Amino acid sequence: MKWIGILLAVVACIIVVRSCGGKGGTGDGGGESVEGGVKMWIPFNDGMALAAKEQKPVVIDFYTSWCHWCKVMDKETFSNPEVKKYLAENFVTIRVDAESRTGELVYKGQTYTPVDLARNFGVSGYPSLAYLGRDGELVKVIPGFVPAKNFLPLLQEMQKECYK
Repeated sequence: MKWIGILLAVVACIIVVRSCGGKGGTGDGGGESVEGGVKMWIPFNDGMALAAKEQKPVVIDFYTSWCHWCKVMDKETFSNPEVKKYLAENFVTIRVDAESRTGELVYKGQTYTPVDLARNFGVSGYPSLAYLGRDGELVKVIPGFVPAKNFLPLLQEMQKECYK
């Protein structure tokens, strides 16, 4: 009987970890993701450090696990070969589960949970894309699904710092 209790506890832990997307509960989008040979979705703290080191602008995808349009954005925009290539060459890409209350994300010397960081950035719907300049300052947040054909010009505007 003792082994059955242990087995049930292990199964429960596995279910909890998988329900968090297998991300270990960090809430920041998990580990690095490589899609078609292109590195995407670096964890928040690692991504911010990399962006500072390489002086690259940042794109943060604030998503939720239940969001239909987040999934469409993954399928139609982020999987687009031109978008993936442009992001990989010119940006550091970070993904944050905007409803997670676990994890410590450090931005501008302050520590936030993912849900608090989303609030701090003014995220009000999902998906939302936050653009940070080379200095790590928030430039703008664009809510909603963005098709690949519209996303590339936005990325070019950010990369060329047309907003200055």
